[in-house]
Amino acid sequence: MNETPEKPAAATKAAAQKSVAKKAVAKKATAKKTATAAEKAPAKKAAAAKKKTTATKTTAKKVPAKKATATATAKTTAKKTPARKPESRVAMVRRARRINRELAELYPYAHPELDFTNPFELLVATVLSAQTTDLRVNQTTPRLFAVCPTPEDMAAMDPERLEELIRPTGFFRAKTKSLLGLSAALRDRFDGEVPGRLEDLVTLPGVGRKTANVVLGNAFGVPGITVDTHFGRLARRFGWTTAEDAEKVEADVAEIFPKSEWTMLSHRVVFHGRRVCHSRKPACGACAIAPLCPAYGEGETDPEKARKLLKYELGGQPGQRLKPPADYPGQPAPPMAPPAAAS
Repeated sequence: MNETPEKPAAATKAAAQKSVAKKAVAKKATAKKTATAAEKAPAKKAAAAKKKTTATKTTAKKVPAKKATATATAKTTAKKTPARKPESRVAMVRRARRINRELAELYPYAHPELDFTNPFELLVATVLSAQTTDLRVNQTTPRLFAVCPTPEDMAAMDPERLEELIRPTGFFRAKTKSLLGLSAALRDRFDGEVPGRLEDLVTLPGVGRKTANVVLGNAFGVPGITVDTHFGRLARRFGWTTAEDAEKVEADVAEIFPKSEWTMLSHRVVFHGRRVCHSRKPACGACAIAPLCPAYGEGETDPEKARKLLKYELGGQPGQRLKPPADYPGQPAPPMAPPAAAS
């Protein structure tokens, strides 16, 4: 009777022990999981940190590259458009006169690049040179002067015949009107002679200050500054003037140089503008006066590339005159090719 109640107590005790054991195993498994998770967490964090560091490094590498490119671009731009330093009037005049001396050494053979044998031929050739090259004029005038060598002959020309003779120079109708008008004026008002005064020359049809100064300086020995597109461009690049108007440019430059230099200065500057200091791409790297030029860097500065931009005798090419002066170091220009024969 006494053994019966002991059996449930033992079973209860065994069940309790089994429950405790299960709990212990579960607790141990939970602890193990937590430990594993704890071990994995730093590894994940480390991997994430490593990835972030790599990305940062990559970005850091890219940023300086962009910065370097921007810096290089800025440097290139700075070379192309150099900032001009402030300069006193006295310093500018000294530099301008030194440029003239340097150009005189560079072009001791500078001359008007129109073929002529007398004042009338030079006057006509200069009128024809508007909106075309001196070469084209020089190739055109031999036939023209063979037909009408004097103002009287030209004034009596049939307009259509004159138009045909000067057609290669362009704008031939307007130029025909000017040539007929100035020839008649020379015949009627100046006894068939070209006047040697600027005041008289500018009264002739088609003759402005530029043309008058060309004639006066080269046919009469009267000093004059010829402001064509080349002269005006270089005068501004050299810092001699900021004006665009030809008469203002002439006045500004006249204040810098003595009158005795005006005609030859014009030839030297025009020579340099046609051969080296071009409008679109100056050959800065091959320019003898680069150290004196405030606009250095506007063109090609690499010496080898710049030398390829040189023209006429400096580039080993023919000049513009068919009959250049004896001291000209280059080749004469070729005459105009005869018209193709009709088939």
